[in-house]
Amino acid sequence: MARHGGQLLVDSLVALGATKSFGVPGESYLAVLDGMHDTGGTFDFVLCRNEGGAAFMAAAWGKLTGSPGICMVTRGPGATNASIGVHTAHQDSAPMILFVGQIGTDQRGREAFQEVDYRAVFGTLAKWAVEIDHVDRIPEILARAWTMATTGRPGPVVVALPEDMLTSMSDAEPLTGPARIEEPAPSAATIQDALAMLGASERPLILTGGCNWTDAGRAALEEFAEAADIPVVAAFRFQDRFNNLSPVYCGEAGVGMPPHVKDLIRNADTILAINIRFGEMTTDAYRLLDVPHPKQKIIHVHGSSAEIGKIYIPTLGITAGPNAFAAALTPITGGWADWRAKGRAAWEAGFDAPAQPSPVDMALATAHLREVLPDDAILTNGAGNFTVWPNKFYKFGPRARLLAPQSGAMGYGLPAAIAAKVAHPERTVVCFAGDGDFQMNCQELATAAQAGAQPIVLIVNNGIYGTIRAHQEHHYPERVSGTTMVNPDFTTLARAYGFHAERVETTADFAAAFDRALASETGAVLDLNVSAEALTPRMTLSQMRDAGLAATKATG
Repeated sequence: MARHGGQLLVDSLVALGATKSFGVPGESYLAVLDGMHDTGGTFDFVLCRNEGGAAFMAAAWGKLTGSPGICMVTRGPGATNASIGVHTAHQDSAPMILFVGQIGTDQRGREAFQEVDYRAVFGTLAKWAVEIDHVDRIPEILARAWTMATTGRPGPVVVALPEDMLTSMSDAEPLTGPARIEEPAPSAATIQDALAMLGASERPLILTGGCNWTDAGRAALEEFAEAADIPVVAAFRFQDRFNNLSPVYCGEAGVGMPPHVKDLIRNADTILAINIRFGEMTTDAYRLLDVPHPKQKIIHVHGSSAEIGKIYIPTLGITAGPNAFAAALTPITGGWADWRAKGRAAWEAGFDAPAQPSPVDMALATAHLREVLPDDAILTNGAGNFTVWPNKFYKFGPRARLLAPQSGAMGYGLPAAIAAKVAHPERTVVCFAGDGDFQMNCQELATAAQAGAQPIVLIVNNGIYGTIRAHQEHHYPERVSGTTMVNPDFTTLARAYGFHAERVETTADFAAAFDRALASETGAVLDLNVSAEALTPRMTLSQMRDAGLAATKATG
């Protein structure tokens, strides 16, 4: 059956299992939009308000579901707006496919209207960037893109769609389904070598993360860690991938890393690193382990051999998927119970934050959320000092999820929360956003309302760009510039988008306001009155300034 390239693309995506796409329409891919018209809702287009928000939604979808998040944007400005989501998906190792409308092939290389060289622009951001050069190759390219996005180290793929390739007719058959590709599995001999190394150690540690875990894989790792009584630390913003309620879980290695987590990594003699890429945040800027030969013995397990030895030379490198590896582990025992217990006790103690110098005490507000949120709640956040509350003061049980960007991208939290509600409308989704962070993508409240995917948004409103102000007061105390904001009335803004909205003035008001937010059928925005002084749980802004002044005086 002859069909135009846009229809061939949509039919193939449906066969692969795609059900949702996020995007902003453009004339460059009208044929794709036409191809969606007759899918009967099996392939839905979530209409977004900015390509950056759409790309964040797709990146979050990939991180949440393990299936590629699909984003569709137009050429030039649309593509460059969407690049932030591609970078975020790359650093998160989240599967994503960005489809970009492109000028016709007969105009290539002339700097035509909105022309962009996608291979050059996305070559270092994406796992693969490709431009389709013949309509009959659409199924072939799409099959490869889907496989590239989901295997090895998952990540984003960018596919440029020249307009004439989408309008041309083709007799090529669409795809009938995705390839079945098993995770690489470790050999029995390699597993025995890894277990022998762990068994011979005095202070073993498991460091884990990544997007592509199955429930069975996570359960197998938890069972092994508990049987062996080995402490487990999560890589930056992957604490939801290991049950925090397990007695072996000891915290997250990320921004604002607690001293006890640094000690666990620094003092371990053997580290079993599963499915992580040894990022800057997880290693405290590469200071916890020596580059390239760490003092600790490293067993690095990853589905992509390109990640093994990229920064640290392991004692044992194993190319294996996390689930296949975890399933192959067998119980061991050793004399490290006190080592694990000390790490767990320090993690538990970290929830005892002092009273915050703020009208709304975020330590108490987050403690309330720990009590009332369902066990399958999904939390999201963008970037800023406020992220300490969902990242360090919430306990993620086996069914809870965290969607937060390893790239530190502001504005990710709200689009991620919308994507989560699209994927799981029955679940409670709570977005933590700073006032600056929220305003990066607040227009996507319209997307949420139109899609019927309205989360609860908590705006930690302190009137400043908190992270930058903290660094500013440390390095240039009492010389504030460019970090104070004048904000709109967030409640009026949210109501204009159809959300329930309240200003929460005090801690005493928070519980009742959050109950009303939970009960709202149209989502909710709670504007929390938080003092700039309460910039971190254990150090005020004034204390940061005083420390900066003392350091300046000491250095002359």
